[in-house]
Amino acid sequence: MSKPVLERIDEFRDVLENYQISEEGRNKLKEINLVLLRAPSAGGRNTIIRELIKTEKYVSFVTDTTRPPRYNDGVLEQNGVEYWFRSEAEMLEDLRAGNYVEAEIIHNQQVSGMSIRELQTAATHGKISISDLHFEGVGNVMSAKPDTYAIFITPPSFEEWVKRLKGRGEMTPEEFQNRFESAEHDYAHALNNDYYTFVINDSYLHSADHVRHIVETNDYPHGVHREAREISEQIYERILKEVK
Repeated sequence: MSKPVLERIDEFRDVLENYQISEEGRNKLKEINLVLLRAPSAGGRNTIIRELIKTEKYVSFVTDTTRPPRYNDGVLEQNGVEYWFRSEAEMLEDLRAGNYVEAEIIHNQQVSGMSIRELQTAATHGKISISDLHFEGVGNVMSAKPDTYAIFITPPSFEEWVKRLKGRGEMTPEEFQNRFESAEHDYAHALNNDYYTFVINDSYLHSADHVRHIVETNDYPHGVHREAREISEQIYERILKEVK
């Protein structure tokens, strides 16, 4: 399959260089409860998101993208399920109107972004929007909406993380190394930004309860957060030794 082509890349670069959310968009953001989860590969964030959605208080939002739908395991991606598939002209129009929380050019091939329209739909139905984003995207969202809950999910130990990683199926040594390098960036970002709250994923049910407590009570025992952060620091140090 050929790679997506971003035909109006210069226009996207221009509008994203000094992108500002519209005043109307900022006012709408104030009405939205937003939760972003980060974790290393095999950290369990998607399992936790699915568990929270079962409570019917949360909904996973769908991002916009300019790339065309593709086949995953023989099944074509559906509009409004995996992504909202939009034309370059449509996304440029909405970006110029300030209708995105954040958007990025990815691999110089496509533009993807979190639309205020999608988040407002969840808020209208009384839902809390929850999803995972690349760490750069989390930073962009926090700049636009500082009251967003940014939560970093960490395995309980380095050894348990490696066990879970290996349990996801066979990987080449290069793929395994790539997971370590990506985890290095994830942990570095989380540990260097004070807006993250850390949660240990000792079991997905336990972790989902912790996330619910953070979001729904706006409270989290400092000792629990500190322990999870310390474990994250230990795992990060082990990862650094492995990627040298």
